Amino acid sequence: MNITRNFKSLCRIPRRCLKPLLFLAPALLVACNNVGSMDFPGVYKIGIAQGNIITQEMVDQLRPGMTKRQVIFVMGTPLVRDPYHQDRWDYIYSFQPGGGVRGQERISVFFVNDELVSFTGDFVPTGSDTAEAEVSDS
Repeated sequence: MNITRNFKSLCRIPRRCLKPLLFLAPALLVACNNVGSMDFPGVYKIGIAQGNIITQEMVDQLRPGMTKRQVIFVMGTPLVRDPYHQDRWDYIYSFQPGGGVRGQERISVFFVNDELVSFTGDFVPTGSDTAEAEVSDS
């Protein structure tokens, strides 16, 4: 009986300490939220890749006048096909190396009458074909 009475007296919080605790509790909870972002040494984190892998070689193979089937053969099935704009395909590739900064690459392909007209995005075709044509002309 003596033990329970002592325990109850220890658990009582004086009123003068209650207000500072009410202000400190949310601050402590916010501080604990940052603990999850710590990097522990020796912990392996996998890289996360999503979407269509886009390479410069793939972009260099795109030519005006290609059919949709030929573009699918080169680039793969597009990640986004807008049902309202069926002549625009979007290829998006997002990657995050093990806990690093997330990166994203995208390319949009445009068709008219089922033939490739143009494409825009993070890739620019290299001038290898134009350079070869200039060499053969001279």
